Order: sequence, then structure tokens, then C-alpha cells
Amino acid sequence: MTLAAALVAETAARSGDPTAVLRGAHASGTARAKNAARDFEAVFLNQMFQHMFTGIDGDGPFGGGVGVGVWRSFLTEQYAKSFAKAGGIGLANHVYRSLLAHQEASATAPAH
Repeated sequence: MTLAAALVAETAARSGDPTAVLRGAHASGTARAKNAARDFEAVFLNQMFQHMFTGIDGDGPFGGGVGVGVWRSFLTEQYAKSFAKAGGIGLANHVYRSLLAHQEASATAPAH
């Protein structure tokens, strides 16, 4: 159990409201789905940005040298995270809706 889920359960137990646990679990699930969708988009964007920088050699903002490859990978990763956090290209929204649909289907599926 995550810390957030434990806090929600404890709060529900103190308040005597059993539905608070369910609301907290749903909120936790949607927050995790939103973060996973944004992270997925960031990974996708990182791959795109890495391909954009392929073939760029020499001096300039990267300065050339041995560490340019490592530095460039850090740069593209931060670009991707920034773009995804700012709304990205819309991929995260589709992934988020798909994850929620999957969670709802799993929650309503009969147990075996």
C-alpha cells in the first residue's frame, strides 16, 4: 500500500466514512494513470528528440568532445519531460483515457 493510500484509509477510518476509502483509491488510481500517461509521452518525445540531434557533430552549443553524447541525452530527456508536462503533443490524453478504461473494465470484471 502506498503512503497516500494508507493516509486515505486512516482518514476514512477516523471519520467513519467507508466510502472515503473508495474515493481515495479512485483518486489515487486516476493520479497514477495521469502520471503514467505523461511519463509515456515523455519517453516518446525523448526518442523523437534524440533522432533530431542525430548527426549533429562538431562545435556549437554542444562544444564537441567526449561528453557531448551524455550531455545531449540529458538535454533531450529534460526537453521531453518539459514538453510532456506542458501538454505535449496530446498523446498523454489518449493514453490516460485508455488506462482509465482499462482500470474500469478491470474493476467491473467478475472475479474468477
